[in-house]
Amino acid sequence: MSRAGKNSKRVKKPARRQLQLPQVLDLTAAAPLAQSLLSRRGADLVVDASRVQRVGAQCLQVLLAAAATWKMDGARLRLVKPSDAFLEVGRLSGINLDQDITRDQSL
Repeated sequence: MSRAGKNSKRVKKPARRQLQLPQVLDLTAAAPLAQSLLSRRGADLVVDASRVQRVGAQCLQVLLAAAATWKMDGARLRLVKPSDAFLEVGRLSGINLDQDITRDQSL
């Protein structure tokens, strides 16, 4: 069998994509964050929140909307390595990261 025949039988999984959140997620970061998320729609996404130092309500809304969108699409959006600042804003805002945005605690 030729190489082309072998390769054609492989089932490709959608690529897992990653997004590193910036240090500041304020009002001016909300629209670029939404665009960045939309450009990654259609595949599982890992969102790294390790660098986040400041978070505004608008960016939290964008992330919550993205989590709902990924769920409706049947894809997985995971939040990994949330900084203490990110966790604190989530707590103060009443957002349950483990429920509202899937949080991977293993990393």
